[in-house]
Amino acid sequence: MPFTRISLLAGKPPAHLSAIVDSLDRAMVEAFEVPETDQFVAIHQHQPGELIFDRHYAGGPRSDDFVLFHITTGRTRPHGVQQAFYRRLVERLGAHPGIRPEDVMIVMANSTFDDFSFASGIAASTIAAGQPR
Repeated sequence: MPFTRISLLAGKPPAHLSAIVDSLDRAMVEAFEVPETDQFVAIHQHQPGELIFDRHYAGGPRSDDFVLFHITTGRTRPHGVQQAFYRRLVERLGAHPGIRPEDVMIVMANSTFDDFSFASGIAASTIAAGQPR
């Protein structure tokens, strides 16, 4: 049940945004141990000057197609799983909607179920443990 914030410059058509979300979803299912129906995403589109990124840091040059994925997980994955996910996401984004690998940045923030409440003000850890609501 990762939650992902996707940040990019404003102006992309809805089909481009859908392709990004679809690529993320498929990569998570295929390489990050996420179930098929587990999708929580917020897209943040920024005006010029509101998304600041180094165009040459660690693998640039980056273009105006730069996309930042900030993924908050509910559990830590092994290093190999994370690496496979990074590669798979970049592959999928390259295929559709056509984002260059240099324009993809991924940040992982690991949490526990205690840090999530999916509904009704109940901690996810309570539900996962089968405790009464």
